[in-house]
Amino acid sequence: MKDAEMNDGILPVQQIRDAIAAGHIAAATPPIEAQLQPASMDLRLSTRGWRVRSSFLPGSGIDVARKLDKFAMHEIDLSDGAVLERGCVYIVELQERLVLPDTLSALANPKSSTGRLDVFTRLITDGATEFEAVTNGYHGRLYAEISPRTFSVLVRKGSCLSQLRLRRGPGSMSDAAMEALHLTVGLIRGADTPDFRDGVALSVNLNPDPDTQIIGWRARKHAGLVDIDAPGSCDVDAYWEKLTIADLVAGGLVLNPDEFYILASREFVTVPQDHAAEMRAYDTRVGEFRAHYAGFFDPGFGMSEMGAGSTRAVLEVRSHDVPFLVEEGQTVCRLVYEPMSATPDLLYGDSGSTSNYQSQGLRLAKHFIQDR
Repeated sequence: MKDAEMNDGILPVQQIRDAIAAGHIAAATPPIEAQLQPASMDLRLSTRGWRVRSSFLPGSGIDVARKLDKFAMHEIDLSDGAVLERGCVYIVELQERLVLPDTLSALANPKSSTGRLDVFTRLITDGATEFEAVTNGYHGRLYAEISPRTFSVLVRKGSCLSQLRLRRGPGSMSDAAMEALHLTVGLIRGADTPDFRDGVALSVNLNPDPDTQIIGWRARKHAGLVDIDAPGSCDVDAYWEKLTIADLVAGGLVLNPDEFYILASREFVTVPQDHAAEMRAYDTRVGEFRAHYAGFFDPGFGMSEMGAGSTRAVLEVRSHDVPFLVEEGQTVCRLVYEPMSATPDLLYGDSGSTSNYQSQGLRLAKHFIQDR
């Protein structure tokens, strides 16, 4: 399809393939089908990384390489694998580069598994004045800022921590449009009256799982190394503490500063096949904590037609400066929907998709052995 004939919205997987074929997404080692999701593409680490003194944005007209000349402490070779230590900040050049037409922009987010490991990851471009955003018509390299917060991680060339969406036209829908969509297809279930203000509100669930009696997980400090490319390799009890109703204070859960929690939403989420969604990572109006790292929800997420049962949003929660009490049903974040430019020919939960979290409840990252 010619660009002028494309509808506005997030590009589906078949149009991402077209963008690769047209050279809008390029790499010395061509992208492979396994990188493609219904509405996004995984981005691969290259062999070059740098330990840096601090996070930074290059600023308008300035390349990342120029900033690295000032902020890099030493260069890291990822060819045979490298350990990224918790509490440190790294910049890694990505294999993919972009040659976007003026009609296309892009946005990035950590992959779900990256966020659930508390690995803070953001995309940077040359000349960037904000993280995770790629301006219309951008031609240049891509870099990942990576800062493991809880677990040190082993990465290598080809590891995927971030994913990229291509967008044509303006961004998210109006609240009125989202509410109308909800009345048609049912975007969320479990809320008494859905609250549509800058997206639809999601609240925390502190009721214990009827089978396990668990209400959440708290990461253990000073746990072992996690290999990003080794799913099912870590014993859950070595890395996580179970939270039960015994951990509640007056019916609520106190989030301690500098600790990382996995909780679940009270609501069950559905993303229809012709829409995508993104969770707002941090909203100061609902408390001094970050409620989500990985914000992309693909078309088909939570759809019963895709074999999904009741699918909650998993909340990756970290308090900031002070202990903060969250209670059952308290709003913790907002989910913003936007249309696809076309319905993807691969949906989340299809046999050809790499969907690890369909029908999820309190689901940890795929690296942990949880089902036994």
